[in-house]
Amino acid sequence: MTITASARSITDSWWREAAIYQIYPRSFSDSNGDGIGDFNGIRDRLPYLRDLGVSGIWLNPFYPSPNHDQGYDITDYTDVDPDYGTLEDFKEFLSGAHEFGLRVIIDIVANHCSIEHPLFRKALNAAPGSEARSRFHFQDGRGEHGQLPPNNWRSMFGGSAWSRVDDGQWYLHLFTAEQPDFNWRNPSTAAFFYDVLRFWLDLGVDGFRLDAAQGLFKHPDLPDADNPFEEERVGDAANALAWNQPEVHDVYRNWRKLVDTYAEKDGAERPLVGEITGLGSRYLRDYIGADQLHQGFFFEFMNVNWDGQSMREAIANGLQQARDTASPVTWVLGNHDTVRAATRYAGGAPGVSRGDEELGELRARAAALLILALPGSTYIFQGDELGLPEVTDLPADTLKDPVFRNTNGGRRGRDGCRVPIPWQGAEPPFGFTVGTSTWLPQPEYFSAYSVETERAQRDSTWNLYQKALAIRKEHLAGNTMFRSFDVGSDVIAFDRGEHFTCVVNAGDVPVRSPMGSEPTLTSCPFKDNMMPPNTTAWWVH
Repeated sequence: MTITASARSITDSWWREAAIYQIYPRSFSDSNGDGIGDFNGIRDRLPYLRDLGVSGIWLNPFYPSPNHDQGYDITDYTDVDPDYGTLEDFKEFLSGAHEFGLRVIIDIVANHCSIEHPLFRKALNAAPGSEARSRFHFQDGRGEHGQLPPNNWRSMFGGSAWSRVDDGQWYLHLFTAEQPDFNWRNPSTAAFFYDVLRFWLDLGVDGFRLDAAQGLFKHPDLPDADNPFEEERVGDAANALAWNQPEVHDVYRNWRKLVDTYAEKDGAERPLVGEITGLGSRYLRDYIGADQLHQGFFFEFMNVNWDGQSMREAIANGLQQARDTASPVTWVLGNHDTVRAATRYAGGAPGVSRGDEELGELRARAAALLILALPGSTYIFQGDELGLPEVTDLPADTLKDPVFRNTNGGRRGRDGCRVPIPWQGAEPPFGFTVGTSTWLPQPEYFSAYSVETERAQRDSTWNLYQKALAIRKEHLAGNTMFRSFDVGSDVIAFDRGEHFTCVVNAGDVPVRSPMGSEPTLTSCPFKDNMMPPNTTAWWVH
């Protein structure tokens, strides 16, 4: 695509300080009674997102898929899975979102597809050494009869990273066996995904979140790894031969040129936001810049312990990254792959317990005010604005995450944060569906966290988020200033210019407020100017 002389300059960098709401489509809102969320359900809930005060939406994959990994095994990159409706339903949702002033970011999964994708089926039916097979990583096995995998790599979801096909060759999959990795050293792969991005840009989407962005290329010789079981042990990208190869940056340079041509048409940027984890996160700065990705998720804050020093260091690292890359930090507390913040801060874990629920709720509320006060953008995982805890006791026979199956129950997986949202009523399905059941069961205690319940409670977590987002939009828009000041080792305190102050008591004892006035907003009420433990307060002055 060529930029004409009449193209506009890019003036709308909306993503730089956006509050994006992450929707896991399967679990947000169901309009047809089958217990699975869909686009008509999301469209009907757009007023909810407007009232909450977010500026955009990120959608997890909604493409046709056999759902071996809940939509991350894709059979068609330019259509909508029937579970979620039709492409026309998506277009109507997108139009509705834009009418409400909400931008829409969609997932691009370019590291792998589904074993049912037409390209992989064609490869299976082709001969070894064929062009069709070269679009994936097919290799002869080792051993006298090729009965051993081509190398010792492990899948981050458990087990070998190789599966054997009927003619004796093996194919590579760094996730499940149902998710074969593309061979990005075949030029046709780059051309294929270039067209995928253009398809969705032409429909009007506002940006892309790039799944496993540190992936795509593998070492060309596919040699053995020194410590192959690390990938499986940590469940993340740990194999330096399989992730973070230098050629990946050329892909993102080409994608950046593509999205910038669309931005030049109307002045609004279409951001590329990378999910860069494990090994790649050490080199996050290499992915971000004027000629590559606009942003990369900053997961460090999400993974630190709840203590002032650890959080202070994580914030400093994030802000240093912003200075190094000229790209604002993308702050996150949770997503579809992690234990919900309220349970994580409570010391709970899947298959164990929800931990100290009162403590977890206090810390999750305080953490929310903290990240919403920091310069940059933030992503809010659906349900976190309700303070939803992880569902840690889902019956084993209801679990859908392949991690549970592939590790023989050693890891419970991610289903506990994906349980459908409770909207209203005193019992399941809490208004999520017009039917009677949901694809993952909702616990009875979700009634205390329903949207209906929380919007009616003045001091609820939902109302805390709504107030914070309104203050953020009014008083912090366009403000990149950050100046910390020392109040004590357990306290995080900073100004955002002359008129906004945030203070966090991350300790376990009350501390005297460093401010001489009542706070504008606080995650937990004050008494006698003493900040309780696990509390964040904002002052607008």
